[in-house]
Amino acid sequence: MTKIERKPGNMLYPLPAVMVSCGTKPEEYNIITVSWAGTINTNPPMVSISIRKERHSFNLIKENGEFVINLTTKGLAYAADWCGVKSGKQFNKFKEMNLTPVEASKIKTPLIAESPVNIECEVTQIIELGTHHLFLAKVVAVNVEEKYLDKETNKFDLRQTDPITYMHGSYYTMGENLGRFGFSVRKKKEKRKDAEKEI
Repeated sequence: MTKIERKPGNMLYPLPAVMVSCGTKPEEYNIITVSWAGTINTNPPMVSISIRKERHSFNLIKENGEFVINLTTKGLAYAADWCGVKSGKQFNKFKEMNLTPVEASKIKTPLIAESPVNIECEVTQIIELGTHHLFLAKVVAVNVEEKYLDKETNKFDLRQTDPITYMHGSYYTMGENLGRFGFSVRKKKEKRKDAEKEI
């Protein structure tokens, strides 16, 4: 096996492609698509997003101290891409992409109704890194589309939404399920019981 060294860069793929809504007043509502977003803590639940200072959404999030991470789907891929390349200074992105701003449950920033999962976030810290600023935020509420909830287990099945990811400049849908967390160390008896439940 031959390895070729390349210059240092961001090669951590695939990444989530999420639409981040921001602004607390209707006249300033905006959407920015980012792939540099992630989970950073369990208790309290926390996430992060990384944004360039030059982006229109940067000051909206910094000044208001809140934002909403809206998960994307195959059906939202066009809107996600468009909101990532166009500026909120020139366009009303909700209107242009026929997206619906919906009142959040805990913060003033709107949710995107068409997204299956909306994560309401309050900024706790901003770290200047270089080209980007890292926004650390506490998750204060999560809103999910009811039709994707399993009525028996009350678990949310995100696979049904046909989520998308971002990799090397392109968007992709998810692939096959290779196994649940811990499948490599589970006993055969437990695996057999799970198989019987699925029949």
